[in-house]
Amino acid sequence: MSIKQMVMGLVLLMAATNLQAKTEKDNGEWIATWATATEYTGKGDMPKSGTLTGKSIRQIVHVSIGGKTLRLHLSNEYSKEPVEIKSIFIADIDESCSPKVEDIGIDILPKTARYLKFGGKKQLTIAAGETAVSDPLAYDLKPLQRLAITISYGETPVNATSHRGSRTTSYIIKGEAQPKTKFTDIEREDHWYNIATIDVKAENSSAIACIGNSITDGRGTTTNLQNRWTDFFAESLQSNESTKNLAVLNLGIGGNSVFYGGLSDPAVKRYDRDCLEQAGVKTVIVFEGVNDLGGINGDAEARAAKIIECYKEFIRKAHDRGMKIYGCTITPFLGSFYDDGGFFREAARQTINKWIRESGEFDGVIDFDRIIRNPSDPTKMKEEYHCGDWLHPNPEGYRAMGEFAGKEFVKGRSK
Repeated sequence: MSIKQMVMGLVLLMAATNLQAKTEKDNGEWIATWATATEYTGKGDMPKSGTLTGKSIRQIVHVSIGGKTLRLHLSNEYSKEPVEIKSIFIADIDESCSPKVEDIGIDILPKTARYLKFGGKKQLTIAAGETAVSDPLAYDLKPLQRLAITISYGETPVNATSHRGSRTTSYIIKGEAQPKTKFTDIEREDHWYNIATIDVKAENSSAIACIGNSITDGRGTTTNLQNRWTDFFAESLQSNESTKNLAVLNLGIGGNSVFYGGLSDPAVKRYDRDCLEQAGVKTVIVFEGVNDLGGINGDAEARAAKIIECYKEFIRKAHDRGMKIYGCTITPFLGSFYDDGGFFREAARQTINKWIRESGEFDGVIDFDRIIRNPSDPTKMKEEYHCGDWLHPNPEGYRAMGEFAGKEFVKGRSK
């Protein structure tokens, strides 16, 4: 090959590379539109039959922003054995048949089904403790739509990696599912298995990562109706032109704590992975701490100080990455199983909330306490908002919270 041919070849290669980079940029950046916090799966949260081996599962998610290209993140982080996947396809759910609430998403529109590939192949094995991300897939994902993800398994771990509080029903059948396979003789579980995040290519968009406990995870909501506060928050943002480019990620875990005890990895351990490392995140919302307070037995001052110290660390890490971070006040729990007569735990809650509101260290404050509390008894939730345990809101309480959060963001955009 002559020098002239080599030079021409390099010029053509550079031109092709620049064209590809420009095309990818024109299509937008990767932004997470849906995510969940993955956890270790104990025996009680595995399918009642005991295993996912040789089965197919259809899982339903409620995305926030839409896009024309997507990719799926899978996790096997908390398992000690590999997970074998024969195939995964996504599809729009069939809403025309008006199923019962408990069956929403069980049927799909086969014509919309698209198989995901990993390195060009449908099959993959995710090693113990590892994750995987699919190849980009052209798919017309609508804002706020429900999407069905159908995974067919080979061999699976004894303990899967999952999210316990899906608040949506997953449908399990024996054998490998195809797009036209009817889901009959099904096993039902209100958990997600292996799915972690969906990213879309979107222009001039970003994501808001919301880390929290069961109040963010949605305890007290209606299974399959997508009425967590984050769902109402996403809907509120979508209804306003200035905020419809903001995705909302629910990274709550039931029973989770900032630092002290709780279920699954505490927020201080999972914060980077679940919030800072999600694609396109430019804002973090921290709404966590009530489970730390629930364990107080006289050490209120020390616990309040430690939680505030953790908040400061969250703020520092977000600011180091150029992100904004909002703090949410802890909502009341008088009358709940955390009620200690209004002494140490309530004193710690007031101390923390005062710091959130007045310290100025968060970039913004979402005062959920003010929205949820009873004006005539501020240590207690409004009666019309609690789900029965005086700790978790009901759907109307979550609606009030989510719409309030949306207004705060619209207000912030207009400043």
